[in-house]
Amino acid sequence: MPTPSVAVVAYHHFSLFHLSVPCMIFGNILPGQSLFALKVCSVDTGPVHSEHGLQLNPTHGVDALAEADIVVVPGWSDPSIQPSAVLIESLRAAHARGAQVVGLCLGTYVLAYAGLLDGRRAATHWECEQDFVSRFPQVQLDTNVLYVDNDRLITSAGTAASMDCCLYLTRQHHGSAIANKVARRVLVPTYRDGGQAQFIEKPVPVSTNDSRINRLLSHLRQNLQAQYSLDELAESAHMSRRTLTRSFQKATGMSIGEWLLAERLQHTQELLEATSQPIELIAELVGFGTAASLRQHFRNAFGVSPGEWRKSFRNARS
Repeated sequence: MPTPSVAVVAYHHFSLFHLSVPCMIFGNILPGQSLFALKVCSVDTGPVHSEHGLQLNPTHGVDALAEADIVVVPGWSDPSIQPSAVLIESLRAAHARGAQVVGLCLGTYVLAYAGLLDGRRAATHWECEQDFVSRFPQVQLDTNVLYVDNDRLITSAGTAASMDCCLYLTRQHHGSAIANKVARRVLVPTYRDGGQAQFIEKPVPVSTNDSRINRLLSHLRQNLQAQYSLDELAESAHMSRRTLTRSFQKATGMSIGEWLLAERLQHTQELLEATSQPIELIAELVGFGTAASLRQHFRNAFGVSPGEWRKSFRNARS
């Protein structure tokens, strides 16, 4: 089988991390085994500089994109900056002749500017969701995946998901055994469950400008294991149901049920990361009642099971 050729696009103010990931994975990662033929190229003449001022002298120009089996745009300097017409046309031509075109993290913007993602699913960093959707409403953005492969257009979420995406391509071209070897060499999992949801910050209001609501929040937080009715909460807050509902929403931006669920999920995360308590006990402590209920709510919110969360994050706190 011919060695797949890879063209990685360097650009002004490039990200060192995002450029280094495909160069490492598609370079000489396994001694004595040539998995890919890698070329670092640029559509600009002369050297390009990283966001921190380091200079890179690509040895190949835009012509490398016309020959590559895989074209990788590793990030992008600024979502508001449109790529050059030369780069856009080169990416379109590469995809039209059958190449895989990859956008890592903000590199998805480049593919979107080129019109390649119109009507297709794509991924990018979750922090850019609103900006991306406003710029490219015709793209089906999925912020709860690590990467998407849609008709040879592969896009990834932010930062570390670039590694997941490159390992996916390695597995696709060389099989699981080789991909596992590469993953072991760089000390990362060859495949990660779940998606970006597990990393998205979902802050729960701790206090508000309403002293009555603050007292209620404090009480709820200290007694998460209890079950509540709206009538009971209204009575304890000395409000009518309607006033409580309206005041709580105004103060926190959430309904009482939404706030309780978010707080219980947040406390569940903390207990999974910091303790070895069984899921059944955690479910009781945070107010889900049963392990089944906890697992369902947790997976709905974060895309992984509580056990998978503990496996991924507990060691990071150790």
